[in-house]
Amino acid sequence: MFNRTTMSDFLLLEFSEVRELQFLHFTVFLMIYLATVAGNLLIITSVALDHHLHTPMYFFLMNLAVLDLGQASVIVPKSMTNSLLNTRHISYSGCVAQVFLFLFFVTSDLCILTVMAYDRYVAICNPLHYAMVINQQACTEMLAGAWIAGFLYAGMHTTGTFAIHFCSNIVNQFFCEIPQLIKLTCSDLNLIEMTAVGIGLLLGVACFVYIPVTYVHIFTTVLRLPSAKGRQKALSTCLPHLIVCSTFIFAACFAYMKPVSNTPTQLELIFTVIYSLVPPMLNPVIYNIRNKEIKKAMSKVLRFSYFPLI
Repeated sequence: MFNRTTMSDFLLLEFSEVRELQFLHFTVFLMIYLATVAGNLLIITSVALDHHLHTPMYFFLMNLAVLDLGQASVIVPKSMTNSLLNTRHISYSGCVAQVFLFLFFVTSDLCILTVMAYDRYVAICNPLHYAMVINQQACTEMLAGAWIAGFLYAGMHTTGTFAIHFCSNIVNQFFCEIPQLIKLTCSDLNLIEMTAVGIGLLLGVACFVYIPVTYVHIFTTVLRLPSAKGRQKALSTCLPHLIVCSTFIFAACFAYMKPVSNTPTQLELIFTVIYSLVPPMLNPVIYNIRNKEIKKAMSKVLRFSYFPLI
């Protein structure tokens, strides 16, 4: 019998026992991680250095990039290291830190995506009141609320999860994922964990309902715009955000609402990778494709990086 006082580490899931496939996993995850780091750092640098992008929408986007960078950095390097060294181990404290930080980044990410939907709603549906509603103080308060909500929820959920007793230390996932850890318990869920699960469901449902409803109002307003150029400009700022939200929501719903199996299938692993790694990697690409301002700022940063004296 294992419990939280005697357990010193957990064993994570191996993608394969074949050494060549382990190197393949390392290579694929390294490419994903490098693309995630490069894309999000480019957005952060572009927004920070270009004064034309010092607006609420791009301020939110820069914070989203910071969270995406943190989310990928919490789980990918450890998984790559395990494949490279042919091991499955993660320390107990490492697992606790991974759960806390991953929940913090994901929860804050979801909150900021919701804030960004509200920002687009005010900008398109109530443009005359935008400067008054989305002012500097409001932006700071909304972002602070998103980060604080992520911190509090991650702290409560992590405390509740690791306060329970575990009957095994074998985690059937490539990182310490909450559903897989709860499956290892040999005791009833405690009050803290049950409260955290309930709050998580309420928060998730609230955000998942608010974002689609907001975009129904946005697209209704956009279709009424008399100018085709105005419609195109409005859609160019909304469609990337909607695509990012949809990818995250559907993959996360599949990962957390499905029954937890003893042996995860290839499809379950694919969906876990999609909700945990693909959004942080694709967000910079999606925003870059549809948004001329961010694309222009990125090209300036890249041009300066390669030709600093020109």
